[in-house]
Amino acid sequence: MNTLIAIIGLGVLCLLFEIFELRKAIVPVTILGLLAVLGLDASEFNAPEAYYNNMIIVTKFSSAFSGLFIILTIFLVALGHKFYENQPSKISDFIAIKVFLLAGAVAMVSFGNLAMFFLGIEVLSIALYILAASSRLSLKSNEAGLKYFLMGSFASGIILFGICLIYGAMGTFDVTEISEMSRSAELPVWFPIGIALVTIGMFFKIAAVPFHFWAPDVYEGAPALTTALMSTLAKVVAIATLYKLITVMNAEISEGFQHVIVIISMASMTVGNIMALRQVNVKRMLAFSGISHAGFMIMTLLSTTNAAGTLLYYTSAYALAGIAAFSVILYVCKNTENEDVTNFHGLGKTNPLLAAILTAALLSMAGIPIFAGFFAKMVLFTQTIQAGFIALVIVAVINSIISVGYYFKLILAMYTKEPNETRTGTPVVIYAVAVVAIVLNIALGMFPSLVLDLLAS
Repeated sequence: MNTLIAIIGLGVLCLLFEIFELRKAIVPVTILGLLAVLGLDASEFNAPEAYYNNMIIVTKFSSAFSGLFIILTIFLVALGHKFYENQPSKISDFIAIKVFLLAGAVAMVSFGNLAMFFLGIEVLSIALYILAASSRLSLKSNEAGLKYFLMGSFASGIILFGICLIYGAMGTFDVTEISEMSRSAELPVWFPIGIALVTIGMFFKIAAVPFHFWAPDVYEGAPALTTALMSTLAKVVAIATLYKLITVMNAEISEGFQHVIVIISMASMTVGNIMALRQVNVKRMLAFSGISHAGFMIMTLLSTTNAAGTLLYYTSAYALAGIAAFSVILYVCKNTENEDVTNFHGLGKTNPLLAAILTAALLSMAGIPIFAGFFAKMVLFTQTIQAGFIALVIVAVINSIISVGYYFKLILAMYTKEPNETRTGTPVVIYAVAVVAIVLNIALGMFPSLVLDLLAS
């Protein structure tokens, strides 16, 4: 709760800095504030579970994921320093929106009441709608914002209808009471229907097949920094929240529900990877890559009793690689009209460091050893085999091999093609964010137990 209050206070402070025209201090002060919030969150990690009128429940799960969200927000705020340099009067708005979005994310993993869960998801969603359409003079950005708003509104409506059915079945929004009542022998039929609707709505937020249609267009049209946020922070928040929803409400996953999850997981991996092979726009390629990774993340829902650590590790590995990749994309495509692969031709010659970082990020997403992505998939596959879903793991391994094709298409373009243009300038902030993100990714690959043991029961 203290973490959430501190984040909201920091967002208000960003807006006050604009009033006093202290724009140059907004990004460094926000980063320092988020580091302080991260320390506050870490101090709550080993404390006993805290209940705040059962609206907010602070547990190890919520603290661990909140810490990941804060780290990702620090990276995204730091990247905004140069990204918004042509709109100096708007920087406080953009940074404050990201901080308030973080507050919604923390509320989503800390909820003890379905009303707080829905409040968190709306705070997060509204912030994303604004950021997607924030490039007002770009038709693509306007289109992305409108598409995301319309599709997101439908998803929120489905989630709200699901919550209403759960309330109708249980007579309460309190997840502790819902969990206790769900152990009874006879449950009203509305309860599983409500759980199914909420799950469908969250699958949209994760961009899992067949609820993925919005992702490629929105990712391509939104400003690159917003795409980075959607691809990393928003996706991680959605899957963590869905995992918590199913576990805290004691929604026993029936055999039929498991089959549905297996089918959606397989479809997401396969459709995402096959469509990514055909893309020439890097943001669209990473959108389909994200759909594929959503399929991997959904596998944790098949064994919710002990998969929290695995989910935290996989999402950390994926998000850090995503931040590193988008840092390079922001640099390469800053003054270009699109994000096509041709922009990356010869990057290995013109900027070897950023080319190496992007290569490492893509190899981590593909699941190549020494990077955290490999160990995350290995742990996930082991757990899924133990749960008895060998066919799903076979499909996942095949899809991991397919994904190497489109990742290497970009890597080969950087090292085998002649550069189109010579890029000047030393983007210190982009270097710093990209290096720190990929170093953290490699560190997690070297020492996976640092994260896996955090949520060990």
